[in-house]
Amino acid sequence: MPKFKGLKGILILLVLAVMLVFYFYHLSNKVQKTGDEEADNKITAVQTALQRNLTTNYPATPKEVVKYFGEITQCYYNEELTDEDIEALARQMLLLYDDELVSYKTWADYIFDLKGDIAFYNTNGYKISNFTPGASTDVFYFSEDGYEWARMYCVFTIKSGKQFKNINEVFVLRKDEKSHWRIFGWKEVDDKQTDTGN
Repeated sequence: MPKFKGLKGILILLVLAVMLVFYFYHLSNKVQKTGDEEADNKITAVQTALQRNLTTNYPATPKEVVKYFGEITQCYYNEELTDEDIEALARQMLLLYDDELVSYKTWADYIFDLKGDIAFYNTNGYKISNFTPGASTDVFYFSEDGYEWARMYCVFTIKSGKQFKNINEVFVLRKDEKSHWRIFGWKEVDDKQTDTGN
């Protein structure tokens, strides 16, 4: 093993030490950047919900429409949202609604009520931990007033602290002129009313 003597040896050792420190600094910085990039590249639930183009990729079945409704609803009540997020999600949600349902409220009233609901959930610590649409085979189809209709159920599980409560909702959808199923309305029902024939 060579021995370093004099000024030349000290300089060589100093250069090697600086290179070693630089190498370890570079490695630790690279690992940190990779972690930051992964966090930046992680798509949020809100971004996922908003990425769907309903003009070209509208849900094909009543179940898929209700499932997408559930995804947006989870975003409303589970995520930290800006006013812009709420409005973007609301515009997307309105695309799932039947024109008649949309006509019942102005945009200003709809947003005002929605923000009030979100604030109520946040204040009381409620989250939608899960939602379960009925199976496709449980969708009840019928015709009335010259329209095709579908009725189905979806169970939303609400979490408050350590407590969970299931809320059963029945959805009624109407097929529009483009053969898209649009949500005409929904309401909470008790377990005795969940027979698909009712």
